[in-house]
Amino acid sequence: MNDILNELLDVKALLKLEQEEDRKQYQLKNALTTIAERKRLGICWYPVQITKQEVGFGNKMVVELERSSGRDQLHMFQAGSSASLFTNGDGGALNGVVLEVKRNKLRLATSKEDLPDWLEEGGRLGIELTFDEVSYREMEIALMKVMEAEKSRLAQLRDILLGNEPATFRREKDIAPIEVLNPSQNAAVKNIMQAVDVAIIHGPPGTGKTTTLVQAILETLKAGERRLLVTAPSNTAVDLLTEKLAEQGVNVIRIGNPSRVSEVLLEHTLDAQVMHHRDYRQLKKLRKTAEEYKAMGSQFKRNFGWEEKEQRRRYKDESKKLLNEAEDVERYITEDLLDHVEVVTCTLVGSANRVIRHLKYDTVFIDEAAQALEPACWIPITRANRVVLAGDHHQLPPTVKSMIAERNGLAKTLFEKCIARQPETAVMLTTQYRMHQHIMGFSNTQFYKGELQAHESVEAATLQEVHPQFDPGLIVEFIDTAGCGYNETTLAEGSSTANPEEADLLIKHLNNLLMPYEPAGLNEEGEERPLKIGIISPYRAQINYLKDQVEHQPKLHQLQQRRQLSVGTVDSFQGQERDIIYISMVRSNPEGEIGFLADIRRMNVAMTRAKKKMVIVGDSATLGEHPFYQEFLTYAETIGAYRSAWELLSPDESE
Repeated sequence: MNDILNELLDVKALLKLEQEEDRKQYQLKNALTTIAERKRLGICWYPVQITKQEVGFGNKMVVELERSSGRDQLHMFQAGSSASLFTNGDGGALNGVVLEVKRNKLRLATSKEDLPDWLEEGGRLGIELTFDEVSYREMEIALMKVMEAEKSRLAQLRDILLGNEPATFRREKDIAPIEVLNPSQNAAVKNIMQAVDVAIIHGPPGTGKTTTLVQAILETLKAGERRLLVTAPSNTAVDLLTEKLAEQGVNVIRIGNPSRVSEVLLEHTLDAQVMHHRDYRQLKKLRKTAEEYKAMGSQFKRNFGWEEKEQRRRYKDESKKLLNEAEDVERYITEDLLDHVEVVTCTLVGSANRVIRHLKYDTVFIDEAAQALEPACWIPITRANRVVLAGDHHQLPPTVKSMIAERNGLAKTLFEKCIARQPETAVMLTTQYRMHQHIMGFSNTQFYKGELQAHESVEAATLQEVHPQFDPGLIVEFIDTAGCGYNETTLAEGSSTANPEEADLLIKHLNNLLMPYEPAGLNEEGEERPLKIGIISPYRAQINYLKDQVEHQPKLHQLQQRRQLSVGTVDSFQGQERDIIYISMVRSNPEGEIGFLADIRRMNVAMTRAKKKMVIVGDSATLGEHPFYQEFLTYAETIGAYRSAWELLSPDESE
């Protein structure tokens, strides 16, 4: 027991390091730069104007803002972001949370019941992202609850998840197979239904983890559990699960704001559910009348007589009284909805939302658990009777900004700890529906003990299924640039690495591959599915160079505009798939230094995005210094995938 408490104390200390590093990076990016620079970084809109005001949940004001310059600039605002409205005058700042972002408009839920006077005093307004203290505070609170738990369900779950006590199962409980699932998916659902404390779905790439998780949730509801929490670290994963459950007719409420707008999602947000409630008309009437009193009171703002001030006070008091009544009605509606809901969905930190933080759940499902910081997972678990984790610890780990915290174990997830210490809780899904067997082969051996099987629908799938003029040829190619003199280049500030000549070779190979393929006209009659291509590199500088080259290649640029071709980091492709994937490895130096290519889990993600063709371009002399890549080179030779770059070069280029 002391070992577990010491372990949790270590995690708490590492989280504090991460918070300090995160704050420091925020200050460097934000507080120490000009408005113009912050706009360029995508963390500030300036100037903006208020286009709408309304009363939101808890009587707090919500403002709609529209930016009036830099309307096409990329930005990092999203639902759930902490942000602050500011003025270039002498006013202060108004903090809040972004509720929704639509092109050049966003809605900000403020922390105030009344908007400050300086908003009306003519200064130019701006909005910028602020440091997110809330997430760290909620993680720390959850850790404290876990450490202090005694003789409670939370104490039991803590000891089981961290391996101090055995997990228990009712193995005698028989579960009928679900027709839409394969044998390993059915085994995972059965394991969940038999678990008393904790169960794990280990879902390698393309194995249908989300499908299995949704079926497990449906079976859990059928078994009579009253209220479930379905959560994940990212809004995207929560949105997907919300949509899938809604499609199955589940009574689901999405807490927080979706990262994308769809009718299904919006219909299941708490705000939408409140608006459809039978008592909403009463709430709306109270708020409207309160606004009218408030507006009448503001008419006296510039008059200084005693009677006017007294009248203004009376109007404001009446407005406040009505708003309090409205809040009582809204609270009743919310409680009524949550009393009858089957599934609540939200992010991990969102599970501490004040609207639901008092609720208890029969089972908490955590998707993408292998990408979530351990302290974040404890937030929903503090309210659980039973826990189901889903993910794959051989894919991307959580992002940790502090190198010291990462080195000392903050990136090690609760998923990893539990699957290592309680292996009997996990069932691995073993049939994948994405990749040709040659694309799957190397990762299967390296990460999954050779237990993965390619489904017959994909095991021999080639590009000819997309377009008959494609050469069925090699499914996997490793293009070796060793001896070509394509040396890497590190940018002056040392922040990223590029290899322009390697990138040029990749673009040439892709153009050659696409020679028979004409993007224009395909799929116009719905007869053919458009080809999807991804170009991946671990280095931002290489990505920028590749994007520039794509823009200067007519066919590639056309594909990019039709959203058939995308260029990005490994992280940006997590959870996605493409017909063709190109990977630019970049590193080429006499010392054999490969930097963070040594994070082989990241490479596993890159190599498992492709469905029908994967091409990796790199320097075998540099890569081969690492045992993982040496084994990949051997694998490439075994399946006949090895090619020297010299084969692709024209006589002029090879001289």
